[in-house]
Amino acid sequence: MFVRAETRRIQIGDVFIGNNEPIKIQSMTNTKTENVDATVAQILKLEQAGCDIVRVAIPNIEAARAISEIKKSIHIPLVADIHFDYKLALESIARGIDKIRLNPGNIGDDKRVKEVVLACKARNIPIRIGVNGGSLEKHILEKYGHPTPEALVESAMYHVNILENLGFYNIIISLKSSDIQTTVKAYKLMAEIKNYPLHLGITEAGTLETGTIKSSVGLGIMLNMGIGDTLRVSLTSDVVDEVRVAKKILQSLDLYDKNIQIVSCPTCGRTSIDLIAIAKEVEQKTTHIKYPFKIAVMGCAVNGPGEAREADLGIAGGNGVGLIFKKGKIIRKVKEEELVEAILSELNDMVVEHEKKSI
Repeated sequence: MFVRAETRRIQIGDVFIGNNEPIKIQSMTNTKTENVDATVAQILKLEQAGCDIVRVAIPNIEAARAISEIKKSIHIPLVADIHFDYKLALESIARGIDKIRLNPGNIGDDKRVKEVVLACKARNIPIRIGVNGGSLEKHILEKYGHPTPEALVESAMYHVNILENLGFYNIIISLKSSDIQTTVKAYKLMAEIKNYPLHLGITEAGTLETGTIKSSVGLGIMLNMGIGDTLRVSLTSDVVDEVRVAKKILQSLDLYDKNIQIVSCPTCGRTSIDLIAIAKEVEQKTTHIKYPFKIAVMGCAVNGPGEAREADLGIAGGNGVGLIFKKGKIIRKVKEEELVEAILSELNDMVVEHEKKSI
């Protein structure tokens, strides 16, 4: 079992990250932030999907002013994404933002940076320094020639030093590139230098399928190294997909225990039931369950009974029939067309029993 790197514990609204807190899932809205109704509606969908922290773009003063209204209707911490204009940061802070995503070196002279830092200090608002391979400072890019891991780290440290020189340490760092190897090495280097919480991500990862694969590989490597306190899966897709993929990545490493886990075999010539359809239906009809039950949907007697024994509930298919297992014991035998209904019924009973014990 890997050991997570020790980092500072940072508070964002009523959520904590770092210092071995559970890894938090983030996403970002793609609505116009000043459209309060649309933004709130999207955030509520993200909350329902399991998002812990959400970021909104603040490109203008109207977006910043909308923060106070948005905050009234949501239940998770809100982050303001600020670029270049320090006044937007100050307005966001005044409107009750929980965290700022800001590179202090990009917002003007020392006086402006100090003004933002003092406002954040007064309200215990953390700042995430967000370095991106596609937007490095000119002098750093000229030095390294292209966005190397060392260039990403130097850029981050440039901004970190600005804040630390002002006595500000309520910092989170991200060093994102679209290249997996560059990103992994950059985060590894940063973890060796500073103990600030790290926000993981593979930027511009791609569409749902490509981005899921790329993010799973990159984030999986870093998480398995013990690096990372919060993450965002960046997808060119519905923002809710970002949260769903993030949960599955964390769950695959036993770092997320708020959702049901479905395991199923890949099928082969021994499979004699429509396992693909059954597995898809079981997965689709159990996404709402917020308990860490392990459900096995297996196609035959080779791996089926063994996997089902390890699961809280499972099926092992046969010639048009299936065995229902619970905690390793066969409960009953049902026809193929009754399998989904049978396993969902058993699962519902487990949920009810679990909730009774929780009272």
